[in-house]
Amino acid sequence: MKRTAFLKLTAKLGAAAALSLLALGGQAQDSYPSKPIRFVVPYPPGGPTDLMARLLQTALQTRLGVTVIVDNKGGAGGNVGSADVAKQAPADGHTLLLAASGPMAVNTTLFRSMPFNPLSDLVPVIQISSFPLVLEVNPKLGVKSVKELIAMAKTNKPELSFASAGNGTPQHLAGELFNTQTDIKIAHIPYRGAGPALNDLLGGQVNVMFDILGSSLPYIQTGKLTPLAVTSTKRSPALPNIPTMAEAGVPGYEFTGWHGIAVRAGTPPAVVDKLNSTLNAIFMDPEFHKKWEALGTPVVGGTAAQFGDLIKKETVRLGKVVKDSGVTLD
Repeated sequence: MKRTAFLKLTAKLGAAAALSLLALGGQAQDSYPSKPIRFVVPYPPGGPTDLMARLLQTALQTRLGVTVIVDNKGGAGGNVGSADVAKQAPADGHTLLLAASGPMAVNTTLFRSMPFNPLSDLVPVIQISSFPLVLEVNPKLGVKSVKELIAMAKTNKPELSFASAGNGTPQHLAGELFNTQTDIKIAHIPYRGAGPALNDLLGGQVNVMFDILGSSLPYIQTGKLTPLAVTSTKRSPALPNIPTMAEAGVPGYEFTGWHGIAVRAGTPPAVVDKLNSTLNAIFMDPEFHKKWEALGTPVVGGTAAQFGDLIKKETVRLGKVVKDSGVTLD
């Protein structure tokens, strides 16, 4: 065969292959979903991450026309549930992970070994939250301000402890950053999720916690918890009278956490695109928007690539927080 004819044939075959791939992509998007979707939350029921999943569950069922089942798989700072999706789930988009900043960006520095690689074993779909935390105490502690808490911690009377949703979670790192920047040592007590941690804070088994505002707000409003400061650089509209950490006497302190949705690596791009467009449409709905912000986080959304970039950047930023604070596993 002459070279010119060969090149023409190759070009035709390449174009045909590209069209075939596009057709397959379209078919994958059109046929998805074809069965119930399992939505894995890597923390126990009752915490803020679980509340987000429950709210999305109903919206996804309506938009996609299939049953969505929330599956809580807590343990190892979110690693257990995240690894289940990254290593065990079929790569077809019928298993979603509520991807939290702990297992997605912190645990690679915090844990000596990881059961999965967040950057290679999972594919980002969309960022769904970006939230500050609220520093709060049990009212029985008798503390009314951040300065009073710091002063009490320096006397070590009583001995203070702060609860978190587990090693590597935003609640954990926010507390360690607070220890580092104020030169105190409040002992860290990790739980298997924010729900159990919050229950023990309310019960007085621990006396301090950094928590997502949405899950703690009802207890703050009824006086069962005392808020001292928010970890953002601006005050929260939900607690306009509560200062930021900088205003409360800890200059330079700022901490935010985030969540997103991810699927197992190898999931067809067309399926990822459909999930992304579906979730963006959900967040644009005014009624859903209002319910979502009641959880203490603004609506985020955006592209899968933007969420992927965030994960990479936060792996560096939050990894530095871990190293600088000297955090080790309990």
